[in-house]
Amino acid sequence: MLYFSFYRKKKNSNNKSFFKYGWFFGFGYFLCSLYWISISLTFDESFEFLIPIAIVLFPTFLAIFYGLITYFFSIFYSKNVISTFFIFSILYGSVEFIRGSILTGFPWNLIAFSFSESIYFIQILSVIGTYSFNLICISLFTVPAIFILRKTRKEIIVCFFFIIISVGFLIFGNLKYNQFNNSADIKNNFTIRAVSPNISLNRFFSKQDELKIIKELILLSNPEKKEPMVFLWPEGIIPDSYLRDMDIYQELFSNNFGNDDLIIMGLNSLETKNSKDLLFNSMAVFNNKLDLIQSYNKVNLVPFGEFIPFERVLGLVGFKTITNDYQSFSKGNNPRAFSIKNDKIDLKLLPLICYEIIYSNRLFKDKNFDYIINISEDGWFGNSIGPKQHFAHSIFRSIESGKYVIRSANNGISAIINPTGIIEKKVEFGSTGYVDFNESKVINSTVYMNYGDKIFIILILLYIFLIFSFKKITHE
Repeated sequence: MLYFSFYRKKKNSNNKSFFKYGWFFGFGYFLCSLYWISISLTFDESFEFLIPIAIVLFPTFLAIFYGLITYFFSIFYSKNVISTFFIFSILYGSVEFIRGSILTGFPWNLIAFSFSESIYFIQILSVIGTYSFNLICISLFTVPAIFILRKTRKEIIVCFFFIIISVGFLIFGNLKYNQFNNSADIKNNFTIRAVSPNISLNRFFSKQDELKIIKELILLSNPEKKEPMVFLWPEGIIPDSYLRDMDIYQELFSNNFGNDDLIIMGLNSLETKNSKDLLFNSMAVFNNKLDLIQSYNKVNLVPFGEFIPFERVLGLVGFKTITNDYQSFSKGNNPRAFSIKNDKIDLKLLPLICYEIIYSNRLFKDKNFDYIINISEDGWFGNSIGPKQHFAHSIFRSIESGKYVIRSANNGISAIINPTGIIEKKVEFGSTGYVDFNESKVINSTVYMNYGDKIFIILILLYIFLIFSFKKITHE
């Protein structure tokens, strides 16, 4: 509200000043909320000199988007209070959509995430998705400014309209939540066990005993051999072996896991194409004999963490990745669901590695899957707010998709999140253990799954229609 009112009062300033005001706001916002990115540079002495640069560089770049919001706001500004309100909401919501889409996209810390713990209110995500919800949240936070700046009854009507929308969201959320809870539970004939270890990140930078790490993971997984189980291990948890090398541990796995067990883990894979070795951040599914059942290569890579943008240029001046021995990973194909099956298990899963869980509009091209599985390594961000912010995205994805999210994180939060965003089971940040998923409820495909961000475009067009409608009413 203050943000909106401030820029209305600054209308006499030139457009460049508006960009400056927006940029400074964005810089402060992202500096406070993304400070944890620099923690990833503390694990290797050769990167420590970049810490001050990283603390300043990321907020500096992301603040440009907020500068653009206020710059364009100064251009499209209207003396009509209601029209200005809708213009501001459209610009803010659209630029945030662009921020989450262009280049690699970084849809982190949208205004919408301030409601991540308001479980009834965010059920509307299943209908309109994150970006549409973000647009409405921007409007809700700006509405008090309309009341303060009101000149006629029309402004009060708009305020009342958004209050009704908020109440409608809560009623819808309550009904949806109760409907889900009242539906019948279905007992699965298998268990998915998401393991949450706290294995040190030193495995990436110093030679560690990989066999010891695998034995630790097996011990923590506690294979029971009583019923079919799918074990979910975190991202990059096997430090030195490539996917194709895992058969050296065949005896160890066959002795510890049952014949019907499957193991899903994160590790690197190496492929040769056109005489060139390509390295991938992968998720692989093995049986207890370490036969490869399925694999997936990460698509949405972390800039500077997993690949160097414009590497031919930036590589010449010494830029290198934080992970993977400073080499860039290659990008996999489009996100896709895969089937895993044996005599006792038949599942279709949507695999997401770490950072990929933050995207909504890119994930649901393949709508035919049972559950979302997310593996992550959150140790790069230490004991900061970063892992908790990362985890909040999982709640949004579960509601949008109407699917269970099963998450295994090293040095992070592992959990079972149901389709209403409720965390059914959880291993707290900093703790070690596992969560079991063996019972579920059936939920129909959500509206957002079917239509995606077409809903966001429709909402933007509705806002534009309201701008012209109120202008017409004012002239009359």
